[in-house]
Amino acid sequence: MLSETAYRSCALCPRMCGVDRTVGAHGYCGMSDKIVVARAALHHWEEPCISGTRGSGAVFFGGCSLRCIYCQNREIALGQRGREITPARLCEIYRELEAQGAHNINLVTPTHYAPTLSESIRRVRAEGFSLPFVWNTSGYERVQTLRELAGDVNIYLTDFRYAAVKQAEAYSAAPDYPAAAKAAVAEMVRQTGPCLFGADGILTRGTVVRILLLPGALAAAKLAVLHLWRAYGDDIYLSLMQQYTPMPGLPAPLDRRVSAHEYAALVDYAASLGVTHAYTQEREAAQDSFIPPFDLTGV
Repeated sequence: MLSETAYRSCALCPRMCGVDRTVGAHGYCGMSDKIVVARAALHHWEEPCISGTRGSGAVFFGGCSLRCIYCQNREIALGQRGREITPARLCEIYRELEAQGAHNINLVTPTHYAPTLSESIRRVRAEGFSLPFVWNTSGYERVQTLRELAGDVNIYLTDFRYAAVKQAEAYSAAPDYPAAAKAAVAEMVRQTGPCLFGADGILTRGTVVRILLLPGALAAAKLAVLHLWRAYGDDIYLSLMQQYTPMPGLPAPLDRRVSAHEYAALVDYAASLGVTHAYTQEREAAQDSFIPPFDLTGV
């Protein structure tokens, strides 16, 4: 079981920066051990099996241990938006989202708060809370941390950002990302098993892996699809995404959207392998309007 002592020499993520976050120092994630939340609201733009008809109860946390140079949620990833809350308030937020009709509780960028979140999940469940919990992550996880979440998390909604070391180093200063993400997905699938759905089509247990196609990175995205298909087949769902939206000032090729040809080639490749458990995305998703306002709603 994760405990608050894990914050004292932090090794929750693969950065393992060793910072004592309990004394107010910030780790690579940019956060101390105090929970910072920028938004808590029904979210309708996740995969259909997560958002459903009523929305996913998304809690957006401040900070991030990956911090990609093209991040669309830069304001919260860098800790520039959000409000510090107590663990007790976090549990209240879960119940408020439940009352609003959420299909699940969606913990967005949660890894650097893993001990507190694990405790909060166990606390509300002991009080009769029954909604599934979603661990919505960049995929940059330590297996040791994930193992401590076994039994707490029902659904892993994880990115597989990079299959190539060079790309991971250039875009996220994380050359170990491919190895870390492969090991993390293996642990996630070990915990959840094959995807299970309720009568309403909403995922109740399982692992969904997102592959965000980046401009000029079709070959790397294909490698990710190939690895995941060979390793897990139909036990997981893939989400092939073309929503990349270039932020101002990025170098080529990150200064443009993914082309229709690039995305079609990725979808066709997945189909040629035999992948059927996959979501695809409309081109209209690559808009700023799909980035939620981090305005403290629900906090």
